[in-house]
Amino acid sequence: MPVSSNQQFVFFIRRLAQSFAFLGLLFQLGTSHAQNVQPLNSNLTEELVSVNIAGTKNQAGVLSMKTGAAQPTKLAVLLPGYPSVVRPVVENGAMVRSLLAGNFLIRARRYLVDDVIASLIVDCHSDSGEQCSSLYQSSKQRQEDVDKLIAEVKRRLPSISEVWLIGTSMGTISSSFMPSHDARAYAGAIHTASITEPYARGSYRELGDFNYKKSPIPQFFIHHSADPCALTTYSGAKKNAEKKNLPLITVNGGSGFQGPACQAFTEHGFRGKEKEVMEMMANIVKNGKAQQLDIN
Repeated sequence: MPVSSNQQFVFFIRRLAQSFAFLGLLFQLGTSHAQNVQPLNSNLTEELVSVNIAGTKNQAGVLSMKTGAAQPTKLAVLLPGYPSVVRPVVENGAMVRSLLAGNFLIRARRYLVDDVIASLIVDCHSDSGEQCSSLYQSSKQRQEDVDKLIAEVKRRLPSISEVWLIGTSMGTISSSFMPSHDARAYAGAIHTASITEPYARGSYRELGDFNYKKSPIPQFFIHHSADPCALTTYSGAKKNAEKKNLPLITVNGGSGFQGPACQAFTEHGFRGKEKEVMEMMANIVKNGKAQQLDIN
């Protein structure tokens, strides 16, 4: 039976009304969500720091300081995990976007930065493409590139007297190798959710049988006892720590775990324990030692 023009008009009006109702619902959900979300890093004042390293190639990072703290003495250099390419955007004194916003070191930095400690989120060099390769991260060139960025931060903040390296997951390639290239540049290194099975997927062979004792600086492992990632097993972290006689801080518990095993919101990324882990790292950076070996 053919549909009359009046019926077509009524049908059109109904569909239009439904569309407006749906858009209204979306707006309500969006505004409600926006009202309930507090700025995660509102205690920080941040700036993008960039240095030229060769030709048109740059090395960038995000310097984070506690708002009102003018003279921090410790710089925590944060080396995030896979793919270790951050590409941060900083506006009005805050990092508003990055490719790795969910990474443990990045999302929880507010718990590390205080009157004494400033942090520096390290990007990969501007020509890296979509991944900061493990070969580059283990190289002397990586260490020199990052040190140029650190030198610029120290120029801006002459109060900085110590630099600590803090890596997580793939970023522990950098935190492991950089001191081996120039131990004098760093006061210590902390390796969280470190790569312990470099041959598991043929991915990170550079760390095969790596000798952490090549560098005399204090080094620490922090690892979740239930890390589900096949590349960063707790048993492997325990073996590395015992073999090299280095402290291992064991993290237990957490909450809200979700996503693939090697990504940031499982035990691998210390979900639900971010504050405790960051506070432990802050204590290590300030005192040069771990006052306890477990986080429960």
